[in-house]
Amino acid sequence: MLIDTHVHLNADHYDEDLDAVIDRARDAGIEKMVVVGFDRKTIERTMKLIDEHSDVYGVIGWHPVDAVDCTDEDLEWIEELSKHEKIVGIGETGLDYHWDKSPKGIQKEVFKKQIALAKRVNLPIIIHNRESTEDCVEILKEENAGEIGGIMHAFSADENVADEVIGMNFYISLGGPVTFKNAQLPKDIAVHVPLEKLLVETDAPFLTPHPYRGKRNEPSYVKLVAEKIAELRDMPYEAFAKATTENAERLFNFK
Repeated sequence: MLIDTHVHLNADHYDEDLDAVIDRARDAGIEKMVVVGFDRKTIERTMKLIDEHSDVYGVIGWHPVDAVDCTDEDLEWIEELSKHEKIVGIGETGLDYHWDKSPKGIQKEVFKKQIALAKRVNLPIIIHNRESTEDCVEILKEENAGEIGGIMHAFSADENVADEVIGMNFYISLGGPVTFKNAQLPKDIAVHVPLEKLLVETDAPFLTPHPYRGKRNEPSYVKLVAEKIAELRDMPYEAFAKATTENAERLFNFK
């Protein structure tokens, strides 16, 4: 059994066949799916999904790309919704310097506010980091994010950064890129990170693993990620699946 620790079943990409996508995940041995809502629309959809499906859980927060749109009222709303027993984390939040919709200063402010929110509600925080590693890690240190810990989602930094954030009570989560032929960095990370700190995800509908790269991703494909990492670590797939499932259970404390 596996747990997809980061999936966007709340995306428009699944409007036509969501039930079939969920059924395929179950058939593939995906025990639980953690759906991440990151703005008003996707958070509302997340709340609906966790009430409709026993094996779907939620993480809610505000994405850094859209930080400029985030109000204190939005954060109060997220905090209230986080009382739901199937909300298991806050995020995805963090920094994204690839897109220029939200100024860096606003991104940092909204990021810090969500770390504080996560501490208040005692839930792990899920970090999005794109082309912003130095600032992202600095804020995690400044805000003592290690008090609650969480996940470095779709990890794309180097081994030194991995060691640093693991030391701050964070898990490293890997997805489709670890299966890409010429992507050596995620392969190195997959071997380097201690097994007890590794998680698997799809980030579906994005970052589709080989051999489906270029097509829509879905949670059943998390098995391809897990199989590749098990191969890279030279260990039985069943043992790797068991370990990462236990890691996710420990972090999210599923009810």
